[in-house]
Formats: sequence, C-alpha cells, structure tokens
Amino acid sequence: MFEHLPIMPHEILRNLAIQPGSVVADVTAGGGGHLRLLAKAVGPKGLVIALDKDSRAHEPDAAGGVAQEFKQVKLFKATFSELPRILAEQKIKGLDALLCDLGVSSPQLDTDTRGFSFRHDGPLDMRMDQNAYPSAYEFIKQTSETDLANLIYQYGEERQSRRIARAIKSEKNLPNSTLGLANIILKAYSGPRGKIHPATRTFQALRIAVNQELQELESLLRHLETLIKPGGRVAFLSFHSLEDRPIKHYFKQHPESWRVLHKKPITASEQELSQNKRAQSAKLRIAEKINI
Repeated sequence: MFEHLPIMPHEILRNLAIQPGSVVADVTAGGGGHLRLLAKAVGPKGLVIALDKDSRAHEPDAAGGVAQEFKQVKLFKATFSELPRILAEQKIKGLDALLCDLGVSSPQLDTDTRGFSFRHDGPLDMRMDQNAYPSAYEFIKQTSETDLANLIYQYGEERQSRRIARAIKSEKNLPNSTLGLANIILKAYSGPRGKIHPATRTFQALRIAVNQELQELESLLRHLETLIKPGGRVAFLSFHSLEDRPIKHYFKQHPESWRVLHKKPITASEQELSQNKRAQSAKLRIAEKINI
C-alpha cells in the first residue's frame, strides 16, 4: 500500500489560492496526497495536469487512483522537462498554479528493491523511472574515480568524497547491494562519525546523479515564466540545500517577473512534525507571477 503523507498540505493550498475552474499542474504526483487536494480545489470544471516518472505513482493506490477518481486529473508518465510539450499538446497556454514536491516518498525509501536506502539490503537501483537511465550500480561502474569523487562532493556535500570514491572503485567485485556499498563507505570513512551514517551523503549524491534531479529542476525553472499565467502562483517543496538554493536564486534573479510571498521559506508546524518526522527538513517557497 502506498502510504505517503502530503507535507504542509494546508499551507500549500492556502498560498496557491486556487479557484474552482483553475488549470494547475502537480509535477510530482507520487502517492497522490497533494494531487487529491488540488483536484478538489479546481473542482469538476477545472483541470490538473499531473506528472510522475515513477511507474509506482501510476498504480491505483497512488496518484493513478486519484486520476481514476477525479475526471479533472490527467496523469502523465513524464519528467519536469516534458511539461512544456505536454501543455502544448493539451492546448494549455498557461497555468494558474504549479506544485513541485521534490521529496523522495516514503514508499520509495522503504521498498528494499528500489535501492534508495541501506536500512535493508536491496539492489543498487535508485531509479525513479526503472525503464530509464542506468541503475546506480551501472552508473558507478561506468563513472571514473575522479568523476565519482566530484559528484559525491557536489551532490552529497561529502568532504571525504575522494577517499570514498577510491574505496568504491578499488573493489574488484563491487556488490550490487545497498548494504554492501554502505559497508565499503563505512570502512573507508576516517575520523569521528556524526549523527548520520557515513554512507548517507554518498547515497544522496548517487540518487541525484542517476535521476538527473538537479538538471530536471533547472529545466523546470528555466521554462517557469512561460508556463504560468500572470497572477498565477508556484509552490516548491525542497528537502536539502542543493534543491532549495537554485529555487531561491531563481526568484531572486527575476524580481521583474516574480513576487515572493514570504521572505523566509515556510516550514512544517510542530503538530505536523509530531505526526510526520520526514517533514522536518522541508522548505516551502511560494511566488506569484507578476502582471506585465
């Protein structure tokens, strides 16, 4: 069962200010939690264009079920960079609102066979779309030690990236195993350990690289101005600085086109945090397209 609590649902709905009959997009449909709220907000005369490249999101107990329940939802198996094409094909000239939730869902993390986590053993996969890209295992084998060290440093913000990359690439028979890779990293790690496991940042870096997450985000930001109607609003939920930074900078660099609704990002309430610990690192940024 796909159980995924939508983060800051009330804050998102309140700030997007969606009216009945609106045309909106949810570019990370996932378990369908936010999608259901958007579908109800636009009503039967509105339209929600929903995207998710993960096949799991298209099943009946996830966003796929929401699309079956609400006729105003059109769900596509697609990435952010495909949104302009989809809107053109649907003859949609502009959106009233857009939601982008950049978090990895609980079912993705908790399903061993997806390979996102090393809490339990599973294959080194990490692909959001399991029909695309090389798996994390194939990616590691194809990447040089220098390039691997650089991406672990850049995407994982891991200071021991060179030591870790050397240990990984030195393995003659690299195991296609999340626990196997985590143990290699653990043995390579030097000095005192912090609060998180030494492999955490490397796993994050590999997931981002395999799924081209930052490139997809950059593509969405690059096209954002042409996708949103004047007066329309966008909401971005991010979970680490690598995601939040480009979003923050984008709005800062385009003050002529966007009005940021809050100086600081919105964070989850104490009540929500008591029910959903994964909301702890979430940052919500809202902006409105300026009428020109």
